Amino acid sequence: MGCVFGKQVDGSNRADLDVNKEKKQRGNENEVVVSLDQKIENVVEIQNGEEGKKEDKQEGSQHRVRGSGGGAGGERRRSRPNPRLSNPPKHLHGEQVAAGWPSWLSAVAGEAINGWTPRRADTFEKIDKIGQGTYSNVYKARDSLSGKIVALKKVRFDNLEPESVKFMAREILVLRRLDHPNVVKLEGLVTSRMSCSLYLVFEYMEHDLAGLAASPGIKFNEPQVKCYMHQLLSGLEHCHNRGVLHRDIKGSNLLLDNGGILKIADFGLASFFDPNHKQPMTSRVVTLWYRPPELLLGATDYGVGVDLWSAGCILAELLAGKPIMPGRTEVEQLHKIFKLCGSPSDEYWKKSKLPHATIFKPQQPYKRCIAETFKDFPPSALPLIETLLAIDPAERQTATAALRSEFFTTKPYACEPSSLPQYPPSKEMDAKLRDEEARRSVDSDIYIFSFHVWHMLGFLFNGYYISFIFEYFPSPKHAKSS
Repeated sequence: MGCVFGKQVDGSNRADLDVNKEKKQRGNENEVVVSLDQKIENVVEIQNGEEGKKEDKQEGSQHRVRGSGGGAGGERRRSRPNPRLSNPPKHLHGEQVAAGWPSWLSAVAGEAINGWTPRRADTFEKIDKIGQGTYSNVYKARDSLSGKIVALKKVRFDNLEPESVKFMAREILVLRRLDHPNVVKLEGLVTSRMSCSLYLVFEYMEHDLAGLAASPGIKFNEPQVKCYMHQLLSGLEHCHNRGVLHRDIKGSNLLLDNGGILKIADFGLASFFDPNHKQPMTSRVVTLWYRPPELLLGATDYGVGVDLWSAGCILAELLAGKPIMPGRTEVEQLHKIFKLCGSPSDEYWKKSKLPHATIFKPQQPYKRCIAETFKDFPPSALPLIETLLAIDPAERQTATAALRSEFFTTKPYACEPSSLPQYPPSKEMDAKLRDEEARRSVDSDIYIFSFHVWHMLGFLFNGYYISFIFEYFPSPKHAKSS
């Protein structure tokens, strides 16, 4: 029997790109907790997007509790146990199990599920698979009670390891903290007492920005780009104001519905943060093409600038019609960044003290050339791109400042989402399937051409090589079918 969280009870608490194949690296981010409302931070490692999720699931976390207040002699007072990091109170655990939640979920992620009412899992009917990741698959499904179409994100756990469950619990806590028209809404959870899987239930969105941008014949005009970017920055403004860093902004994580509404999705790498009480965080986040230079240089002290850099890459990509810095490795990515945005100043190298600075610091300085490279862009877009793609993260300012920029206050203004064209459903997965089919077609045509060339050569040499040809080249009809 399965169950789904559908509603929140009053008074409850609230919280590709292809992966580059390389050796996994592990690390830990300490979590400092004073009360149930304080932020937590776990290690998340990523190589070009999805691999980081896999690594994070495999690693342990180290926790320490800081006492609040202080009595005579400076003694620390231990805070009460936090369900994010330990077992919930016995009475809460018992209530959740009695309500239908499996014991393994309540024991590790008690706060994440607290306040939700259960529903049977068999009230959802899968329609189609619409996405796939390292540890999750996404399905289009129908709620058989309401008839509503939803998206089900199925997350697989490795032997119910507590760290794997805590990793998913953090995503749930983050999603429950956010409530904005441009942030995807978590509508419930589906789980089973017997299964090691968990389904997250989201509103269904017909497109993602990466799939749409890669569709043949689609080119966004300036008002449309402004419409999409205004929604993206509005969603980021809400996340940052709520103390959340997304840490993986890219086209495939920006979902669109047929009404033109954009929503930020996939908070699997998101983290709570407090700019007034910074804690070390992993640098192994953000998909490579959208990763800011400070993370490539090993920074562990960062803030909203990582998301704003990614947003700047998205803006330039929408205007250019293609990714602007498609690096294949971290070294190549840094080289592309320095060539476009200029290398950091000597002052920045000194003050930042980045771990990999001595390794990656270029021998010759690069000149910034954003204006020259994007000279065909709308003039009002260039100052915003210059700001968002600043080498120094402090100069990227905030999402609020970006929304007030000249780009959005000059004509032509952003169009209304409802006025955007209606497109056939398209996601990044569809674009990848189209590319794969095109490659197969080309490979097959080359194979058939080669077969006929060798076949003719065989006759020219009086059949001397015919046996060799047919041994290594089966019939083209067979090649087509395979």
